[in-house]
Amino acid sequence: MKKVNLPMLGMVAILSNPAFAADEIEQLRQQLDLLKQDYERRISNLEQRLEQAESQQKAAASDPATTISPEAAPVQVVAEQPVSTATPANNSEANSFNPAISLILDGRYSYFSQDPDDYQLSGFMLGGEAGPGERGFSLGHSELIMSANADDKFYGRFTLALAEHDGETEVEIEEAFFQTLGLDYGLQITGGRFYSDIGYLNSQHAHQWDFVDAPLIYRGLFGNQLLDDGVQLNWLAPTDVYLSFGSELFRGSRFPLSADAGNGIGAYTVYAKAGGDVGISNSWQAGVSYLDADTDGRSASGHGHSDTQDTHEPPAFSGDSKTWGVDLVWKWAPDGNRRQRNLQLQYEYYRRDDDGMLVEGDEFGTYQGEQSGWYAQAVYQFIPRWRFGLRYDALDSAAAGSDPDLIHEAGLDNEGHKPSRWSLMTDWSNSEFSRFRLQYNHDESSPVVDDQWMLQYLLSLGAHGAHKY
Repeated sequence: MKKVNLPMLGMVAILSNPAFAADEIEQLRQQLDLLKQDYERRISNLEQRLEQAESQQKAAASDPATTISPEAAPVQVVAEQPVSTATPANNSEANSFNPAISLILDGRYSYFSQDPDDYQLSGFMLGGEAGPGERGFSLGHSELIMSANADDKFYGRFTLALAEHDGETEVEIEEAFFQTLGLDYGLQITGGRFYSDIGYLNSQHAHQWDFVDAPLIYRGLFGNQLLDDGVQLNWLAPTDVYLSFGSELFRGSRFPLSADAGNGIGAYTVYAKAGGDVGISNSWQAGVSYLDADTDGRSASGHGHSDTQDTHEPPAFSGDSKTWGVDLVWKWAPDGNRRQRNLQLQYEYYRRDDDGMLVEGDEFGTYQGEQSGWYAQAVYQFIPRWRFGLRYDALDSAAAGSDPDLIHEAGLDNEGHKPSRWSLMTDWSNSEFSRFRLQYNHDESSPVVDDQWMLQYLLSLGAHGAHKY
């Protein structure tokens, strides 16, 4: 039996129609021309990206984020790094594809054996986003992200964050910054509102974390994360191993900096990071950080802190604040292939020294405080899509001053209790764009133990790129 080519018969029938041949064929030709122009533009952009990657390869050859096999990195859901695709002669055409838009959906169900509105972290003044979160079903920390290359020299990013507190949805401009592309000598400048690059976890968005919540030391010192308006200068050294140095100048208006800098600088940071590969299955990164702030009026304002329920303002600290930190990350994947199995070990330690005054209305007193803490975690992917994680937090503090009552009311007296917490989590990722996580915390932030269960979903919609090591 002969086979009848139905598409060919249909085409013959259509072309035999004079009206169609006069109008529709011309439309098809125009559409074909548009497709050809689009493909040519895309090919031109890809060629430009290839040329830039080759030109930057020598300077970035020792960067762990580029030298480690992509198979060795853990699955994460975020759109991050800028890649220059524009050419000076054709910027308007390149920008026709911009901006890249992505949406991070974060929702959860939480069970706490203690009321989160009464949460306290012994010996620490809570602020920013500090607190365990909401009971029951709630919106987590969702984000709308827009990013693009303005041209061949500048990249921009805007992040709008949505979170729920006390039954109300809060909207905040979380990030709004520019970043230079392709500067000479391994230099890069970032300006605007951005997460500080101190430590390891601080610059990562919450949906990149391996656990639902931040480590206790981040909660106690930074209100979960250090974020402010300012400028950053980073230098990537031309060495065989990854070696990077940076410094940031901040306005210092946000917790925990709380500076009144006026036209000046309220805080600054310096940091150094190093890393490399050990064989084909292992990689590492280590860093040291320092933060210095002229604090003016830092007070407890964290979500869920009991002091926020009082009718009067809690005591505020003003004075010198200095913070040191170290971080270490080790990643393992057999033969560099993380799809089947991989392991990540992570450790950070911070210490802050405060020296100044506590003020509450007409009352005031001297204050000298030392706060420190660390966390260590291990996350193991034992089969594709499934991971298991264990984390332990430990904090300590010491406070002295002329008015013990003010120190106690400010939440800086640990009353002999050293906060700690251990956490277990397991998560399942259908792809790099979706993840479901179950986590348990045995939280001893205060003398009253809080057993916490959290079920979280993360969905990443839209354009996505690579992120840091």
